Amino acid sequence: MPQVPSPVAQLFDDRTPSVRLLLKRDDLIHPDIPGNKWRKLAGNLTSASEQGSDTLLTFGGAYSNHIAATAAAGSLFGFRTVGVIRGEEHLPLNPVLARATVQHGMRLTYLDRTRYRAKRDPGLVAELAAEFGPFYLLPEGGSNELAVRGCAELAAELVAQVPEVDVVVCPVGTGGTLAGLAAGLDPVRRAIGVSVLKGGGFLAEEVTTLQRTGFGHGTSNWRVVEEFHFGGYARRTPVLDAFIDDFAERHGLVLDWVYVAKMMYGLFAMVADGRIPAGSTVVAVITGRCEDVVKP
Repeated sequence: MPQVPSPVAQLFDDRTPSVRLLLKRDDLIHPDIPGNKWRKLAGNLTSASEQGSDTLLTFGGAYSNHIAATAAAGSLFGFRTVGVIRGEEHLPLNPVLARATVQHGMRLTYLDRTRYRAKRDPGLVAELAAEFGPFYLLPEGGSNELAVRGCAELAAELVAQVPEVDVVVCPVGTGGTLAGLAAGLDPVRRAIGVSVLKGGGFLAEEVTTLQRTGFGHGTSNWRVVEEFHFGGYARRTPVLDAFIDDFAERHGLVLDWVYVAKMMYGLFAMVADGRIPAGSTVVAVITGRCEDVVKP
């Protein structure tokens, strides 16, 4: 079963001498439902059960950790799962989708990018219900009212563990984690979201909307930075790969390249250029699956 609170560990790195840096190891909550994925799903699983639903349907890209986590949660808690994937089917399946289907029994269906953009359209939802039967709908990335409230609980947990925290940094894909995290922090602490999307300017509006939906009001103690996407969602470059390899060599941890590595690269850059002030206590939330280096 998922285990919370997740541990906090200090990170000693000579590239961040001006701050005290800690990692909130949410990736250790559960091997298949790590980090913000569990915090977003927990309340929704309860709601689905209370509504008598036996099927979860959600949306995501081919490398979506949310898709994989929903499949694992369904398997663990007795729900059937359906993943609606953006783009065309590619075989063999990549490791994320293979894990969702083979290991956890998720059914997949695909929408071209034009139809996928209409994923909130009631007509499309009705078509999916006609094909797969009644379901509990989880939005792309799992970010809804219940999800942001779950991420607000992360903030309370973190502050209890690190009362002196000044800045909390997390990756951003849909905005749910940042929305809940910032809402759960008091106004003197700041949350910074590192966008993993190219053209993520819309995320600020998404975060504000999610806060108002989840809590009735927005907060001003957060921001999104957009320059560390490395080409866009699920894209990587030699610079990012070199950073991941160097981090693994220094700290024995292979960072998730879709979300976490981009966040950590951005965090180091913001410490270096002063956007994160010297003397700050900084906590980076490790939201995605990371792996310990296995040495011979």
